[in-house]
Amino acid sequence: MKSRGFTLIELLVVIAVIGLLSSVVFTSLNTARAKARDASRKVSLKQLQLALELYFDSNGSYPVGGWYSSEPGDQNPDNGGNYIPGLSPTYISVLPRDPLGGNSSLCSGWKRSYHYKSNGANYKLLSHCAPENPWASNDAFYDPGRPTWAWMVCSGETTACSW
Repeated sequence: MKSRGFTLIELLVVIAVIGLLSSVVFTSLNTARAKARDASRKVSLKQLQLALELYFDSNGSYPVGGWYSSEPGDQNPDNGGNYIPGLSPTYISVLPRDPLGGNSSLCSGWKRSYHYKSNGANYKLLSHCAPENPWASNDAFYDPGRPTWAWMVCSGETTACSW
């Protein structure tokens, strides 16, 4: 009489195939998450750039600040802890933080934040977290001064971009 069921070899093969498929799915999922974080950084920089231009239109200058960052210990104490003085909540509801929130080997310490510097006439805004996916020098957010680990936007004058 033949017994019905699976042999141990068949079960091991099925488990191995399921393991292989799940590793492929998790790898694709991690790539998609990294792309989403990169897209989020770009959107945050564009939103901040728009808010800064609205501020300039209302006040005739950009908020003055010297390399304040979104890192909790490195924010402007004169502005309630915000890293761009006077921008929130009038011109942008909340100043964004890096999507990783500091939990990354790519971005540790001060590199997991947005940084802002302005003399009132020009500004430079950086996202110090390195792009998690390949990017090129023709990217709109490419920082030639920090080509492997920073994204940037700056005011219209190219001299602000060289800070």
